[in-house]
Amino acid sequence: MNRKRLALISGSVLLLILGIVIGVMFFGNSPEKIVLYESNNRDGASAVIRPAAYLSADDERLPSVVDLNEAFVHIAEHVNPSVVTITTTKVVKLRSSQRFPGFDDELFYRFFGIPPETERRSTALGSGVIVDKKGYILTNNHVVEQGEEIMVRLIDNREFKAEIIGTDPKSDLAVIKIKADDLHPIVLGDSDELRVGEWVLAIGSPFSENLDHTVTAGIVSAKGRSDILRNDIYQSFIQTDAAINPGNSGGALVNIRGELVGINTAIVSSGTAGNLGIGFAIPVNMAKKVLHDLLEHGKVIRAWLGVTIQNIDDRTAKAMKIDNRDGVLIGSIVKGGPAERAGLEIGDVIIEFNGTRVKNVSHLQLLVSNSEIGKEHELIIIRGKKTRTIKVKLGEMPDDLAGRSIQSPESTSRLGLSVEELTPSLARQYGIDADEEGVVVTAVERDSEAGRALRPGDLIQRIGDRKIRNMKDYNSALKESAGEYILVLVKRKDNTFFVTLKIEE
Repeated sequence: MNRKRLALISGSVLLLILGIVIGVMFFGNSPEKIVLYESNNRDGASAVIRPAAYLSADDERLPSVVDLNEAFVHIAEHVNPSVVTITTTKVVKLRSSQRFPGFDDELFYRFFGIPPETERRSTALGSGVIVDKKGYILTNNHVVEQGEEIMVRLIDNREFKAEIIGTDPKSDLAVIKIKADDLHPIVLGDSDELRVGEWVLAIGSPFSENLDHTVTAGIVSAKGRSDILRNDIYQSFIQTDAAINPGNSGGALVNIRGELVGINTAIVSSGTAGNLGIGFAIPVNMAKKVLHDLLEHGKVIRAWLGVTIQNIDDRTAKAMKIDNRDGVLIGSIVKGGPAERAGLEIGDVIIEFNGTRVKNVSHLQLLVSNSEIGKEHELIIIRGKKTRTIKVKLGEMPDDLAGRSIQSPESTSRLGLSVEELTPSLARQYGIDADEEGVVVTAVERDSEAGRALRPGDLIQRIGDRKIRNMKDYNSALKESAGEYILVLVKRKDNTFFVTLKIEE
């Protein structure tokens, strides 16, 4: 009897302990957990999403909203004194005939008392960033290039007249200087280390001097943006959704540590003056070189390859029967330049420069321009479907050729053109050197896609890999062309470039 009672008590105790354990497991209080996920596709299998780590909501590693708020406040307090407001003034002279077209200046003066020539003061607004205690300020070239008088206002409302130390239209950067004490230069960061998704702040004077030192926040939306402004400007912009408006040009883009990572430069606009959430800044690493060269040499010294280049689109790649869509296509080579001495040829595709894969025209321009002059550099190219390595010594870029590049014209869907042998008469008519070889375009169908890329007077010098000297070469090349697209080398005045034409089925 005692044994049965003991067994019953022992069983009850065990059930009680088991119940407590189960209750703690399923109903006990535990800190909230956040699950982070990552894609795992190391073995080439289809990607699966699985938990990567667990962090409790009260984990000290997770910054609070208050911490983020304090970070922004600290950045604004620390960086604002380094940002300045720039106003430029220019006197514009206008004649009466310009204001009232069709009327004589003397007539207006005689009958209405309006002087033949009047003056009007034009002002523009921009921003800048103090980079040295000596008073050097980095800003955009377009902020100061038209100004006859440049005034700089600091955050403490002191104003100073500035002088231009140097300008670089090819990067749209300029350095100006003021004579002032107690300046607060900004810390220069490393734009190459920026990651898409990072927090950034833009600081400047949008729209009005009364809105000076406006601070906006956003993220890095993209890096290496090109073809944003005109083609002769070096472009590898940081894209951000931090609000940038007219007047912000030349202002600071800073990271979460308060370091300068970009100079605000341009916005996308739909015709209105307001911000659309797409702004662009010049990377600070590009600005560092410009700043150094302008202060040391009075101009920006860039290396030079001596070619005109264009991007490779899908049609061009198909026409050349290559798999690569990155890289750049050489459209012409400057006589006596580094490329010619190295043995580069028209039609070569540059896919790598000093171990870096070339993305597009802007990318190669930056890689080359920032490289050491006189030193041997390695290019990997595609020529005739074969990959080759070529060594080239870069020269210093001539001032009149800086930034020169050719963008691909619109591809065509059918030929829609007429060509003729290049005769002395046609050469004189179209201003072509009589020693040139090729066939000349004499007509294009206006509504054809060829009409958008070619014009009368263009000289066709090559189709695919075949050199065109006369009509026989031209017709044979068209007949022998296999595939949907053909690549045509065109010379127009002093420029040569490739056009990709789609053969009508």
